[in-house]
Amino acid sequence: MPRFLEEEGLYVGVRPSVANRNLNKMENRLLHEPDKGRKWFGEDGRLKALPDPLKKNPSRPFMTDEQEPYLETVFRKAVMREFDYRYIDGAIDGTGRYQLDADINSIVFSHHHLFSREHVLATRLTDLYQDYLARKKKNMTEFLIEKVHILPIITLCCQKFLFKLHCFCRHTRTVKDKEEEMDRQLLKNIIHTWKELKSIREFQNYNNTPIKLQVIKEETSKKEDQLHWKQEIEEEVGELQEDFEENYRKELERYKEDLDRYEKQQAAKAQEKKKKKIKEKEMSAADRELLNEEDLLQPVMPETFDVKLTREKVKAKAMAIRRRPGEPKLFPELSNTATITPTNQCPRGEQQRRDDVSKTKVFVKILFNDKEVSRTPSKPLSQDFRVTFGQIYNLKIVQWPESIKFQIFEARALGNDLLADLYAGIPDPSVTSQSVQLEEMDFSTDLKIDKTNEGVGSGVPFTFDVHGTNTMILMTTGILCSSVAWAVDSDGTPLVPPTTSIAPTNYYNAMKMMDPVAAIGASGVVDLDKLAKWFQESRLDPNDPNNADLVFMLGSKSTNVMQSRDFFRLEQLQQEFDLATDEEMAINRRFRLLTLRDNEIPEFKNYKMAPAYERELPRDLFMEYERKQREEERIKETEDIEAHRAAVNRFMQRVREQVMRRFRLAQHQKRLEDVVIEEVVPNIGIVFTRLLHFGEPRRPLRPIRKERKKVTATAVRGEQVKILLNIIRASSIPIRKSAAGCLLYWHQGRAKSLSKVSKSVGSSFDNQEQILLFQPLVRPYIEVMFQRNTVRTSVGDGPNPSFNEELELPLKVTNDDYSSNNLQSMNDIVYINLFDEMVVDMSHDDREKGTVVHQKLEKKWLGSLEIPFSTIYLNTKIDGTFRVNTPPVLLGYVYEDAMKRSDLESVLTKTEHNTYISMFLTIEPQLITPEPVRERFSTNEDEKLLLHAEKWQQELTNKHPKRLYKPSVIDVNGKSVFVTRYFKPLNIPDDIKDLNLTTEGTAERVAHYVSMIPFVSDTVVFPGLCDIWSTCDQFLRMLAGDEEEHAVLLMNYFLHLGKRAYLLIGSAIPEGPTAYVLTEEGSDFWFWNASTGEHFSYHDSNCPVQVVGCIMNQDNVWGNIQSYEKPVQMDFNIANTSAWRPIFSRSYPSPMLGSIQPEMLQYVATDKKHAEDLQERIEQHLKNKIMDWRSRTLTRWNRHCTKIMRKLLPILEESRGQEISQHHLEELEKQFSAYKVSGFPMNMPFVDLEKLVEAVFSTGVHTQESAEEFALAVYIHAYNNSVLSVWIYVASLTK
Repeated sequence: MPRFLEEEGLYVGVRPSVANRNLNKMENRLLHEPDKGRKWFGEDGRLKALPDPLKKNPSRPFMTDEQEPYLETVFRKAVMREFDYRYIDGAIDGTGRYQLDADINSIVFSHHHLFSREHVLATRLTDLYQDYLARKKKNMTEFLIEKVHILPIITLCCQKFLFKLHCFCRHTRTVKDKEEEMDRQLLKNIIHTWKELKSIREFQNYNNTPIKLQVIKEETSKKEDQLHWKQEIEEEVGELQEDFEENYRKELERYKEDLDRYEKQQAAKAQEKKKKKIKEKEMSAADRELLNEEDLLQPVMPETFDVKLTREKVKAKAMAIRRRPGEPKLFPELSNTATITPTNQCPRGEQQRRDDVSKTKVFVKILFNDKEVSRTPSKPLSQDFRVTFGQIYNLKIVQWPESIKFQIFEARALGNDLLADLYAGIPDPSVTSQSVQLEEMDFSTDLKIDKTNEGVGSGVPFTFDVHGTNTMILMTTGILCSSVAWAVDSDGTPLVPPTTSIAPTNYYNAMKMMDPVAAIGASGVVDLDKLAKWFQESRLDPNDPNNADLVFMLGSKSTNVMQSRDFFRLEQLQQEFDLATDEEMAINRRFRLLTLRDNEIPEFKNYKMAPAYERELPRDLFMEYERKQREEERIKETEDIEAHRAAVNRFMQRVREQVMRRFRLAQHQKRLEDVVIEEVVPNIGIVFTRLLHFGEPRRPLRPIRKERKKVTATAVRGEQVKILLNIIRASSIPIRKSAAGCLLYWHQGRAKSLSKVSKSVGSSFDNQEQILLFQPLVRPYIEVMFQRNTVRTSVGDGPNPSFNEELELPLKVTNDDYSSNNLQSMNDIVYINLFDEMVVDMSHDDREKGTVVHQKLEKKWLGSLEIPFSTIYLNTKIDGTFRVNTPPVLLGYVYEDAMKRSDLESVLTKTEHNTYISMFLTIEPQLITPEPVRERFSTNEDEKLLLHAEKWQQELTNKHPKRLYKPSVIDVNGKSVFVTRYFKPLNIPDDIKDLNLTTEGTAERVAHYVSMIPFVSDTVVFPGLCDIWSTCDQFLRMLAGDEEEHAVLLMNYFLHLGKRAYLLIGSAIPEGPTAYVLTEEGSDFWFWNASTGEHFSYHDSNCPVQVVGCIMNQDNVWGNIQSYEKPVQMDFNIANTSAWRPIFSRSYPSPMLGSIQPEMLQYVATDKKHAEDLQERIEQHLKNKIMDWRSRTLTRWNRHCTKIMRKLLPILEESRGQEISQHHLEELEKQFSAYKVSGFPMNMPFVDLEKLVEAVFSTGVHTQESAEEFALAVYIHAYNNSVLSVWIYVASLTK
């Protein structure tokens, strides 16, 4: 029951007024407490509340007249402080007179934002000449030459210190060589800079500077120089031989010791193995440990001294660093006698620059203890960028000097720019204005000022080259000539504060002991001798963390000051505190594994779960890696084509490391989108569009593939990932010649007897009884191979079968690493092969012909299609109709439409036709593809140009999101380059030029040459990075590239041939995003696939190009803004602005960008002998592989057929794999008349032997069990720069 105190007569008070809504909220909140909030409720069930403290009437407490004692105010008279340590005399009104004189003499700019290019070169030439004069005055080279000449004489006299004198002589010769090299390089730089300066003056046709260089030649005697050279070379060779022989003796002793240990270990192991064979159970633990012990490496005999090679190296070094015999001595003399061109005779831009120089004013502020005390008047800048003040400012001081600072300002129209803060050293008491000398203080500023008119700017890139290459960035720098000293009164008394006491009260001395700038000046801090002397006098604590940097810097200064300390500093990198020595770290196998994995070596970069102990590592972990290293060392010593390819791979590896290093640095530059992830605001228009899909009618016969969920790499298991293929249909498959006669009979519709048809067909029919009107034309099926796993479809019927089958292939990756970087680096290929299944009669006894049937199935290869795995992964799916690569000669088959011709001889004629397969490929489950690189890389392009290009690209991408627009790309240096710089006419290879073909024939030939350069996707070379574009010379040097490199090189060749060519960026099947070359051929347009050498007309319905995004050349970039994107539906008139939007137009004219391509390509002829050796090696290797694959069956090789094939392969190379003449085909069939031949030629670029073996294995030629003999021929056509076209003809023969 509630209790109400008011009813019991107790005083409660008036509760404060609170709204019932607030009370209900509070009560409800308290009821959810663990104890139901019982302590907050009263006995009446209401919330406890104190009485309302507010009163209705105001009241005031009683105040007495007496004042509280603690509030009384006591007056005390002000007393001056006895001594203030900030002031020299202890007070601001001291009686002493102290004065500093600051002399601001002049400012000379060594670089200014109004410098012209000629000023930059003149300043550089002046600095080089000053270095030359300083070195000439020191004359260190001549001193060392004389020292080298006299040291051998001293060595002969002093046999006691022979070893030390030999070492000192070698060291002196090394120093002398360095000094000579520096002198010669300095002279070269002076002459080169002077030539650049003269070329700038000739180009601009006026002079800005009075610099003039004269080179005086002094003729020398060639005979005396040669005699001197020979003597020095022989002396140096003798010294090197002495050093080598001394080291050779030590290495020979070490070799004998290692050889002795190696032989003992091998002998002991051989003895233990014999014991193991006799009594394995009785082996002791020591014997087992000896057998399991790792084998020692067999020592290598040290090499002997090669006098001839050493002499050549010494001679080559002398040629590089010394004056040649008979070469005159050069003595440069720099003067200021050149005439400066008057302003009125200069161009308008130069006149504006000189006018800006005259308007620029400079002044200096003087700050004492961080307070401005004076400033110079603003004086204009002269044309030689000097400002002369010549004033002395008297500073009367009352405080101890803590700092004296000069601030240099440049007066501009809208304000003053601070250029530099310079601290002057507080002068010693002995430095007065009568004895002080001017001091030069260097200054620099990070102020960024863009270039105007003919100026080069400050902090912005500029170049001397017209093409915009070799850019540099210079900051505003200069020299201030000034001095600070104590003043002297009329009596000659220095106005210096008293310095007799060094007590703590002397603030000036205490401050000088703690601040090096105040003690020895800003220039003294740079001088290590002065700094070390101040460090000794100040007696700073070296263990103080604040002095750590200073102690570390002075630690390398070998002075007595730092060596005679009574204290030491604990260095964390001292050898005594290392956990392991360098030798132990080098031989530790686990540390080696971690290092190789960190360096992303292919064999170890995906290695997971490294064991914690070295003993847990597998014994053969590094065996494969070391074998490859030894193979590379062996290839380095040879001089064949494989050695050249190895050098190419090493160059590509260096480029890869350089690019990946730059990209890693760029990835640290985060954007706002990388840190802040916000949901995209939904578009209302898309919502209504999606609502309309619910009302669309269902179409069961036209299903739409749904978007699948992407799976992360961590959520995937190895056995779950598969490659799915949906083979739909094939068309235009060649048919068997054995069925051609019957097919012809039905097509002609005439009443011909089968005997006539049999005679017409010839050897295709054995006799009339074997001809069946309903025998199959062809029984095709498709076999897919990936990572040596194969699946196949069922057998179709006829040349246009329909399969509609789904195939699955497992995907295996290294170490089960399904990350995007690892998947991109996979270079596996999906081989899709088209076969004809034939029923072969195995009965050899005619008596059993009517009662017993012995048959077996065999397959004949008809063509193939190769799709890299990286293409499937990056595109997530590939869907379309693909052209099958069929061989130019396919014996025993002919196309069906050739039968419809009236001439019966065309039955046996190989005409050019195409076979197509319609299919769909994807990866299940769908893996996450790498996100495009969004970092903004460094660039040398104009900022306005890049902003305009980004705006152009963004506007077109918003309208057509499926199309590719690419105004700028990334080069191998990791810099953003405008795409038009990659196009320039380049000379074609000399061996193709010497053929003297027509323009069309030359175009076909260079397209074939480009297609023979190996194709390597950028995702394999640079995994995890964006698309990298290399120049044509880099492409030919690396001998590897993707679609862009092939297309750019082919387009530049076409431009050299006079064709109107463009680079097309779009999408094609099966490549996905790709690059083609577009050429105008009269009223037609051809699309060239530079990776295969094929071309297609834009009217061709089977053209692989599906989406056209943009086209470009050396002048402009045109974006496709048409409603259609397929070539057959498009208008290729780039002048039509309603169909193509150029990036350069009237609103933004072309800046006429230069090309980054070389002036001309350098070609090196390939050694034919090396190509022939490689040809024989490939042929023998393939024969051995086929015999290994047929290990259960005897493999015989037919030399006669091989010889026939070798004659045919050069003809196929001449025709670039196209159809050969009727004469050659008839001759080939006549020579093969005694055999039933099933074979084909294959053409591909040479990458390595494994690629060739994999291509031959995928054809399944080794599975022909009924073949009695085999024939294999290889031909290599060597183009310039080691570009190799490899032809392989393989066939099975049955009599």
